[in-house]
Amino acid sequence: MNTTKHLWAGAVAAMVSRTFVAPLERLKLEYIVRGEQKNLLELINTIATTQGLKGFWKGNFLNILRTAPFKAVNFYAYDTYRKRLLAISGNKETTNFERFLAGAAAGITASMLCLPMDTIRTKIVAPGGEALGGVIGAFQHMIKTEGFFSLYKGLVPSIISMAPSGAVFYGVYDILKSAYLHSPEGRKRLQNMSQGRELNAFDQLELGPMRTLLYGAIAGACAEAATYPFEVVRRQLQMQAKATKLSSLATCVKIVEKGGVPALYAGLIPSLLQVLPSAAISYFVYEFMKIVLEVD
Repeated sequence: MNTTKHLWAGAVAAMVSRTFVAPLERLKLEYIVRGEQKNLLELINTIATTQGLKGFWKGNFLNILRTAPFKAVNFYAYDTYRKRLLAISGNKETTNFERFLAGAAAGITASMLCLPMDTIRTKIVAPGGEALGGVIGAFQHMIKTEGFFSLYKGLVPSIISMAPSGAVFYGVYDILKSAYLHSPEGRKRLQNMSQGRELNAFDQLELGPMRTLLYGAIAGACAEAATYPFEVVRRQLQMQAKATKLSSLATCVKIVEKGGVPALYAGLIPSLLQVLPSAAISYFVYEFMKIVLEVD
């Protein structure tokens, strides 16, 4: 396995997918971080009126800086853990349990390595964040006022959310993929691909372009719906000042007391609207780039 090429495949997938869905990511953050109460159409109109079209891509560069390494590590870690588990078990094919386990481990690995950038991004997007002076300014401000470990605010809920999220995302995708490849249609496709004809990168996709997009979208939606409350709690933890910092559980209770259980799902609709194309494009570009870069 060529590690560098593998990481680049994941990074490019993140860059393309995140840029495409940046406006929806912006809307989600408005609901989670700023506690926006307007309905979706009103919020879209407000951003367009006050900031113009570029307002929908606010923070996208920083988002790419965060998600590119995260996705690169996440995809690479999953494939690495899955292959390692397969080698240990000695089976011909990865079991569903091994898929979920590898996905959970990949989510934890990526979270621990990439959380600081996510924390900085949340700080910048939050009210008053513009005055911090960008990534470097926000980094220096947090280190100076709250200490180094403030960069890891929300680590526990992040791990708690990313473990099942990774398990569901990769597990569901691989289960769907395996089911198709073992179906008569899938076996026929693999047989046609192995006949020695020269195929372009799109034709080399085992699932084909449309099915790769579809399965990626389904996997992403399942993972998002299953773990969204953890995302809300994590964002709120990242926003807390050191002097008034609450535990993950206390933060969750406070959110529910203030807005009820639905508050744990604030912004879920724009989030799902974002995740569907994001996950679809992400998996498609990743699989495509692995072929282009000749990743084993």
